This record gives sequence, structure tokens and C-alpha cells, in this order.
Amino acid sequence: MGAFPEGFWWGTGASSTQSEGAAPTSDWFRWEQAGRAPRSGVGNGFAERYAEDFRLYADHGLTHHRLSLEWARLEPTQGRHDPEAVEHYREMLTSARDAGISVWACLHHFTLPGWFADDLGGFVPKENRLHWHRHVDWVAETFGDLLFGWKPINEPTAFAMLGWQLGMHPPGVTDAAQFAEALEAIHLANHEAWRLLHSGDQPVATIHSLTPVYPAVRSTNPHERTKADERARLFDQANWCWTRALRDGVLQVPGRPAIEIPDMAGSFDLIGFSYYFALTMFADDTGPYPADARVGPMGYAPWPEGLGLVLRRLAEELPGRPLLIDECGFGTDDDEWRTSLLRDSLEQVEMAIDDGIDIRGLFHWTGVDNYEWDFGFDVAFGLFDRDRAPKGSAELARAWATGTN
Repeated sequence: MGAFPEGFWWGTGASSTQSEGAAPTSDWFRWEQAGRAPRSGVGNGFAERYAEDFRLYADHGLTHHRLSLEWARLEPTQGRHDPEAVEHYREMLTSARDAGISVWACLHHFTLPGWFADDLGGFVPKENRLHWHRHVDWVAETFGDLLFGWKPINEPTAFAMLGWQLGMHPPGVTDAAQFAEALEAIHLANHEAWRLLHSGDQPVATIHSLTPVYPAVRSTNPHERTKADERARLFDQANWCWTRALRDGVLQVPGRPAIEIPDMAGSFDLIGFSYYFALTMFADDTGPYPADARVGPMGYAPWPEGLGLVLRRLAEELPGRPLLIDECGFGTDDDEWRTSLLRDSLEQVEMAIDDGIDIRGLFHWTGVDNYEWDFGFDVAFGLFDRDRAPKGSAELARAWATGTN
């Protein structure tokens, strides 16, 4: 197989809440206070140790980093920005630049200011999107000179599913109609962010969570097969409906009428996504895929071959568009397993590149072990532990990033 192309972006990804802890005025902080999730505290200490972390990443050849500029820290009360938070983030971004790290900013990674999410209803009411428009403009003006690129909204489908279908994240709703409405709203907000940001010098990428799904049955009952097929079809449509919008300018969320938005076609400079696992879809629940694969502590089976399948499907659905792996990581305390999974995943990427698929970079989730939403600090995803000691997987990442593997 051939080498990764020159200029390939090797990086790490993180979010503010997971690495800095929940902002006190965020909806997630309220969620924690209500006992709905473990306390995040100060995350992995990134707010104080960011300069050390950036040097660590640079030393390992991981010279791109995606972080989130936390809206709830920057605008803790409606219409009033916190100058200390602004200065803190500018110092952080300057430190990254000094260390040779190119930063991509995410503007919404699952958490929102309480005043926007809880008090005003978040993205769903159309009138609230003016607040989002204003925020995107302000962030671009305030921090754009220190950034390499933008990844506006993290995993729109996962955000809507967790909050409005599964009820696991704020606002804790389990309603199919409200899920569809929320999913449409967050896709529209993501498009609005692209529209405001793409005229600058920095590339703008998506972050869509993509999960291959395979229907299966536990009996010979034909009704069970029909239901499993239908659940898999709806799940797949919810995860992939945005590709039609980026190809044809038509957004149709399952359960909602189609919306023609011509400038969605061809939008975003890079088609970015996160990949972690595949699912078996039964008539009434889900399970890991492949069924006989080793399952990690979060209940799913990491499956590197699925990454190759996602890359090829994206290349077919959006031909000619450059792809970006925004997140690829493995939650486990067994770093030998992580190292093996990472090696297999990198080989999948290498094979896809050899087949002519235009892949611009890969961001490992995550650099330093951090807070994991519903699991607290019990699941490790990092190449480095919270004491900043490199694991064996960090050495593998360094070897691939520096071309010495």
C-alpha cells in the first residue's frame, strides 16, 4: 500500500465540557446537578494544562486539534459576554499556535447556555436561530484570526437522538415527532453556521456521526423481520439524510416534509464525520455488530472494517468531495486492544486512499483521557492518561503521523 499523502492532517479532538468540565451556566451543568449524569468537575484539567497538552501533541506529530469554544462560558447570560472567558480562549489559541498546533473550532458540542436551551427552547423555535446567527458572527470576529478551520456543530443526529429520542441528554425527551423537529432544526443551524463562516480563509467541515446498521432477527417470525428492517431503514435515513441536502439542496428528515434549500448543495469545504461502531438492529432493541465481536465498556463493539465501509459510502453519495475523519477512537482501559484497533483503522484509511478516495486527515478521539458524558471518568479514550503519560497507542499514532511506521 502507498503512503499517506503529503500534508495529511493528523490530529486529536476534544470538547470543552469533556476536557474543561461543564460551564456553570450550561444546560449540561444543570443536568449534572439534577443527578442525570456524573459530575464533570474540571474535566481532565485542560483549562489549566492546555500549553502542556499542545506541546505533547506536537511532539507526537499530532499537529491539528479540534476543541470547542464553549458558548455558555463566552455568553453566560443572554447578551453579555464574559471578558475573562474571551481572554482565556485567546490565550489558549495563541498557545496552540506557538506550539505548532493548528486549531479547528467547534461552536456546539452537545452543550448550550442554559438561557438559550432551557429558558428559550434552544434551536427548535425559529426565532431563536437569530441568537445562533449572532453568536456565530461574534465568534468568527473574536477568534477567527487564531484558527485554522471550523467544525461548527458536533454530530447533529446524535445530538437530536440523545436529547429528543432516547432522552439521555438534555432536554430528556422521548418523542418521535419532537426528535424529527429537533433534527431538522439542528441541520438548519449547521447550514447557517457554514453560510456565515465559509467566506473566510479557514475551511469549514461537517461532523456527522455515522453508524452502519444491520437488521437481524431472533426468530422466524416474519413480522419481526419486517419491524427490524423498518427500524434499520429509519435509523439509516436519520443518519444520512444530510447527504441529499449537500448533494441536491433538499433536506428531508424522516417524519418531516422536504425543504428545498438550494445553497445546501455543495456546501461545506470538507465532509467530516465521526465513526466508532456499527449496530445490529432487532425488532425491539439494538445490539453490537458483528455479533461475535469483542464489546467495550460502553456496550458496543469497535469495528475498524466499518470505517472503510463509511468512507466508501460517502465517496459514492458525495462523489468528488474531500473527506475528513473528525473522530475515530476506542473507549477501553486495555491499551493493547486500542493500539490494535487503531492500527487496523489506519490500514482501512490507507486502503481507501489507495483506492482513490480523497481523505484529508484523521483526528483521534481523544488526546488526553477525559470525561465521557454518561460514564464520567470510567471510560478511557485517550492516547495519554490524565497524568499526561503516553500510552502505547500514542507511540503508534506518532509513528504513523511522522511516517516512521
